Amino acid sequence: MNAFEVLGLQMGADEAQVHQAYRTRVKACHPDQFVDRGDQQKAQEELIRLNLAYEEALRLSSGRKVGFHMVPAEQAKAIARRLLEQDRLESALLQLGRADQKDDEWYYLQGQILLKMHQYGSAHQAFREAVRRQPGNNEYHKGALEAAIEEKKHQKLAYRVMDWAGGIFHPRKKM
Repeated sequence: MNAFEVLGLQMGADEAQVHQAYRTRVKACHPDQFVDRGDQQKAQEELIRLNLAYEEALRLSSGRKVGFHMVPAEQAKAIARRLLEQDRLESALLQLGRADQKDDEWYYLQGQILLKMHQYGSAHQAFREAVRRQPGNNEYHKGALEAAIEEKKHQKLAYRVMDWAGGIFHPRKKM
């Protein structure tokens, strides 16, 4: 989905329409409206998705750079690390995306998250970018190698079948 679709708008909506749609959607899914912890978590994740869509839709409709959701890189990485430790992978990736800058550590953390999400090709690319930016870091090389091995392994038919069967019996948690 593109940013306008997330907000329930047609492509090319103007700034006023973007603001109105955002406000309406945020009111409907604000976490404070829910008592159940699970519902609050889902609402928080939807709020993050709306914030990202809002920024992108504003940028596209106004033609200027909007920094609505950006945070200092260190803060974004710290939040993403905590979410990664809690196995809240989609949320970790979203929070990492809020960083105002990307450095070698940012790409390494992105690789770790993607690796746990079984997105081996993307994880390998992220680790490779970390290595490119900091060639002497053996931890980055180790991550790139691990992702490459997993990618190669899961390309084989037997592993794809096992992954598929494992997903039936042990579905991943949805965030």
